[in-house]
Parts: sequence; C-alpha cells; structure tokens
Amino acid sequence: MDPCFALTFFLPDRRVDSLHPLGHGNINDTWRVVLADGTRLVLQRLRPEIFADPAAVMANMRLVTEHLGRLPEHGNAFFRLVANPQGLDYLLDASGCCWRLLTHIDHTRTLARLNTTTQAREIGTLLGRFHLLTADLDCRSLADPLPGFHCTPRYLEQFDAVKGAGPPANDDEAWCCDLIEQLRPLAAVLEEAKHRLSQRVIHGDPKAANFLFAVDADRAVGLIDFDTVKPGLLLYDLGDCLRSCCNPLGEAHPVPDDTVFDPELFAALMDGYLGQAGHLLSPADRELLVTSAAVISFELGVRFFTDHLDGDRYFKVSQPGQNLHRALIQLHLNRSIRAQQQTLERLLAALLA
Repeated sequence: MDPCFALTFFLPDRRVDSLHPLGHGNINDTWRVVLADGTRLVLQRLRPEIFADPAAVMANMRLVTEHLGRLPEHGNAFFRLVANPQGLDYLLDASGCCWRLLTHIDHTRTLARLNTTTQAREIGTLLGRFHLLTADLDCRSLADPLPGFHCTPRYLEQFDAVKGAGPPANDDEAWCCDLIEQLRPLAAVLEEAKHRLSQRVIHGDPKAANFLFAVDADRAVGLIDFDTVKPGLLLYDLGDCLRSCCNPLGEAHPVPDDTVFDPELFAALMDGYLGQAGHLLSPADRELLVTSAAVISFELGVRFFTDHLDGDRYFKVSQPGQNLHRALIQLHLNRSIRAQQQTLERLLAALLA
C-alpha cells in the first residue's frame, strides 16, 4: 500500500503538505507527515514477517501510551496514537502490513552515538523515568508481541540451526564463530537468574537512537519506538541501553576492532537512572547489572551474525556484509565490557553507596 493512501484512512478530511522518509530504522518504515496547517505527524509501516501479531503490538502501545498520558508529570516525553474518525488507530493492508499514525515530538533530534557524559546522564534519567512512570502498570496486562525476544539462549539455538557444518567463509566469520562458542555460558545468565530479577513493563529497545534530544541542548526530552514494550526484566532494558549508549564510536563505525565500552558514559548513565528508579532494582538486579550489558551485546552480536548467515532476512541492509559488520561491532563491544568488568562493578558500587 502506498503511504499516501494509508494516510487517507487516518486523515480522510485533512490535506497533506509533505511526506518524507524519516530515520534509518533496521525494521520498520517511517515517514514524517506535515499537514497543510503545519501539524507534524509520524506514519509507520510494520513488517509482518517481524510482527506476526500486530494487534498485540498495538494493544500494548495503546495501553502504555494511555497510561503515560494520564500522568501529569509525563509532559510531552512520549508520543500518542492518532486514531481515524471512527476511533481506529491502525490499518492492516492486503499484504498484512500494519500502518499507524503517531504524534510528532517537535523541536527534537536523535543521536546515533553519544559524545558527552551529560547526554548519557540524560538518557539514564529518561529511561529511569519511563520505568518509574510505568511501575504501577500491571505488566501481566501486556501481551508479548515477540515471544522469545531477549531470551539469549533462543538466539543461540537459531544460530546453531543456521550455521551449518561448513567452514566459515572468511576470517571475520571465523572470529565470530570462535567467540560465540567461547561465550556460550554467558547466554543463560539472565534466564537462570530470572526468579531473582525484577520483571516489570519494559521498553524493549532503549538504544541511543530511540531517545529524542532538544535541538538546542543536550537534554533528553522524548522516548520513542514502543513496538517491543512488553513484560520483561529491567535488566533487559538496562543492558540494552548501556551497550548502545556507552559505545562512543557508535554502532556503524568502519573499524569494529576499535569498539570500546566507555566507563565514564556508563557511570553517567547509571547515575541518571538510579536517581529516578534505583529503588526498583532488586539486590540481584544490582549484582548482575554490568553483566547484563555483556549479555545483551553478545545477544545482538549473535542475532546480527545469524541474520548474515541466513541471507539478511530480518535486519535491513544497504550493502552485502552489513550484518556481519554489525555483529563484529557488538562482539568487540562485548569483549571490552568483559575486560573492564571489575572497573565497571566498582563504579556501580560507588553510585549505589
């Protein structure tokens, strides 16, 4: 379906002034919509091969955004769904794609990577705020739109199924295979400790690019992309946020071997988070917090590498080998986290003291 046609479902009586692609997401397609009166909106198309149950995705999004919208302290940090005149807030087209329209958080920008500890602290603060504001929402009321998402052992099983018996095609593939084999025990750490860890409403994908900053200041003012909102471990979110935001070179730099995990960004992000939601963390959460960043970076590296071996069927690519390159970055990041584990644990202990 053409995006202009999808817009007529939501806005049958409004004139659209412009429609342009927005962002560089690995999964969905997104457009910025500008109406004739200057109102800005965001149109998105979900891929059915990724989100097999779009009704569950939308039900979760509706539940969480409506909950946040009832809280006076939420400000404008979170988007809202835009329904059509009949009250419907999503459209399924003939090919199974789900279309939705969202409010646009104006005067903002996204960061592909962090440059300052101020930015890291702001992101930690906003993620903590999201966890705090949803803490009274019963996570059992949410569906699981992606069963097995962040279950690292499951991704290892997928890797094993795709890898095959043949030798790696090149040195980079061989390096990935060797490191994945070495780190197999890491995959089960969070799952085995699940009964001791805090399970609440989580964002599911709190990477750097999903936080909106003011255009004129290093101030985080919004959190977007609620497709993966679900019941889950707080450490899934913290581990994912840390592995994304504490990589100062970003997730697409040209030399994977140079990837490092920055302890200063880590300390700043956790300082911001703990100031908002530190009381939500159990003793076990605190014990495994640094490890969670290692687990999630390993998990994402396995996912990228598996998709590379499987013909790039899940994550969008613009050139051959891009998912292998992404995998190398995450696995080198994992190596950096593990090399600094004791330093990071000391920094966290000082913040918790």
